[in-house]
Amino acid sequence: MVQDRIFVAGHRGMVGSAICRALKRRGHDNVVTRTHSELDLTDQAQVRAFFRAEKITQVYLAAAKVGGIYANNTYPADFIYQNLMMEANVIHEAWSVGVKRLLFLGSSCIYPRLAAQPMVEDALLTGPLEATNEPYAIAKIAGLKMCESYNRQYGTDYRSVMPTNLYGPGDNYHAENSHVIPALIRRFHEAKVNKIEEVLIWGTGSPMREFLYVDDMAEASVHVMEMDPRLYAANTQPMLSHINVGVGEDISIRLLAELIGDVVGFQGRIGFDVTKPDGTPRKLMDVKRLHGLGWRSKVSLRDGLVLTYRDFCDNAGHYAPHAPELAMQNQH
Repeated sequence: MVQDRIFVAGHRGMVGSAICRALKRRGHDNVVTRTHSELDLTDQAQVRAFFRAEKITQVYLAAAKVGGIYANNTYPADFIYQNLMMEANVIHEAWSVGVKRLLFLGSSCIYPRLAAQPMVEDALLTGPLEATNEPYAIAKIAGLKMCESYNRQYGTDYRSVMPTNLYGPGDNYHAENSHVIPALIRRFHEAKVNKIEEVLIWGTGSPMREFLYVDDMAEASVHVMEMDPRLYAANTQPMLSHINVGVGEDISIRLLAELIGDVVGFQGRIGFDVTKPDGTPRKLMDVKRLHGLGWRSKVSLRDGLVLTYRDFCDNAGHYAPHAPELAMQNQH
């Protein structure tokens, strides 16, 4: 039997690489990938030529421009433009060659800033977004609505999952543009190595965040993608078709910092710069829909942090050190 030709867009990113690992564990050896230099997903002509040449039958759309509060505040035009162009090109050109099954990966930031907790799927579009990452959130909302629109008009089977904050092997440890877990791992590691007495973190430490290990996210993605269409349709709505992916519990940034400091072996003080923004007060996903569809996360936060720190140490040579006075930002 001929296997599906599965295109994983964004295979070099943390999520895309985890999806490739999950597919390999399931015996899929016909996974198609392209680097950015080989295929610019913001270029419609390139994306069109790719789909016409490659006979793709399934798509995991994990490619995205991502970052923390600093990056989102500094490059809002880049975030909305690049994400809109990537998803529009991939979804449309996939449809144009007859790709019936596609999974779009969004983000929990699609929900209103003050959405009731935990956030249920139907909280979408019920209130204002968090201002610090609104352009990115708007792009992700557009992507899931594009999937729904193609399903309604063309009868495709394009699905969407909205993960909570992710972390794990292959994360971005950039000094300014990284999310909170990789940022803190790097800061605590460098403070330990350089015997720095204090690590300073943006905000008050009070915001609550939920974190999912990236290989759990990949397993959930494949689970949703391979689900029987009748089961998926029975548990979603045509214009509310996305599924939350998370662990169903959260932790304060302060306690997270203490946990990461312990995993890394940092012995100094943890300080909080209260003049810097906190971001959304709380972001906890309601994952009852996903649990009802037969999937639950398996990797605990501590175990995931141990694995992530091991990955950081194994690849530390790839991460240039940064000035110790720089503060870290919270996740979206």
